[in-house]
Amino acid sequence: MSRGLSAQEKAELWRRWKAGERVAQIARTLGKRDMALFKVVWAQGGFAPRQRCRSRLALSLAEREEISRGLSARCSIRQIAQRMGRAPSSVSREIARNGAQWWQYRAHASDQRAWDRALRPKQCHLARHPALADLVAQKLQLEWSPQQIAGWLAREYGDDKSKRVSHETIYKSLFIQARGVLKKQLTVHLRSGRTLRRSRNYSQRYPGRGQISEAVSIRERPAQAEDRAVPGHWEGDLLAGSHNSQIATLVERQSRFVILVKVAGADTANVVSALTRRVRKLPKQLRRSLTWDRGMEMARHKQFSLATDVKVYFCDPHSPWQRGSNENTNGLLRQYFPKKTDLSAHSQAHLDRIALRLNQRPRETLGFRTPADTLNEYVASTH
Repeated sequence: MSRGLSAQEKAELWRRWKAGERVAQIARTLGKRDMALFKVVWAQGGFAPRQRCRSRLALSLAEREEISRGLSARCSIRQIAQRMGRAPSSVSREIARNGAQWWQYRAHASDQRAWDRALRPKQCHLARHPALADLVAQKLQLEWSPQQIAGWLAREYGDDKSKRVSHETIYKSLFIQARGVLKKQLTVHLRSGRTLRRSRNYSQRYPGRGQISEAVSIRERPAQAEDRAVPGHWEGDLLAGSHNSQIATLVERQSRFVILVKVAGADTANVVSALTRRVRKLPKQLRRSLTWDRGMEMARHKQFSLATDVKVYFCDPHSPWQRGSNENTNGLLRQYFPKKTDLSAHSQAHLDRIALRLNQRPRETLGFRTPADTLNEYVASTH
């Protein structure tokens, strides 16, 4: 990723993570790489960091700008302090900290330095009490849960805070390795075996995946589709962009011919409607099957099949290689539709021009013939 996450993007990341969304979903929404977001979540052990806020006693940026204006006007410290309603000593300390001379004081730079200085991370409870940390580690190795450890410590040691710890602190010390207290290897003793804190709403299954009614597995796809012997078998997917925009991509398995379809949204009604209109324009001999992943955008697959006479087969979960031609083509399309761009801005006419450019590009897998020529030859031979 070329740049880090903004404060707004981080807030949205943690809001969605706490709501139970997967990193892949969040990345798709924010137009970021999965791994970039996962690193942020992993570093925090899945715990959303506490939002920092300024002390009500600290100087604000507006007050620092007042100091800067006062210094530029050669006002005395007492005059500046009086206008601000602050003690002269507060203004004097602020200038001394952030400007060796009055003309070197800058409000924005001073405000940022003060914000950075205010970050004084404290050691966690287990780091301050190593003997307690050792005891917790011993109990974890005995397969005790953090809740059991916390409850047992409370019963054994009563009000002795140096020998008590909450289960939440134990989890944080396990999952956030920057604390340097409990070793990551101890997570294997947790019943869940997790290494990240997850929301109660989190599901191991991809939301909207694997729940399609009457889905026919790719394993039932005809052999002629598998060995690419006959044209007319297609692979499809949605190419994602920013602002929740998508383009439907279709790739014919034998010729690698590409069709791009503008969709108004990722919901099944919009996707199936747009695909139906486009696929019905194909010659009948090129309408045999369509292989899709398990996204809910194809939940209305029976409606699509009824309207186009194209049978839909679904890949196994988490198996993108079963749509290898489509995956490869989506990679080629990133030359024209980079990540983090709004795909809704492209018209169908523009998508057709991009598809034509790909279809007229020689392909090594076709003996350096073009997808367009390969498919046209087949259509011409069947007339």
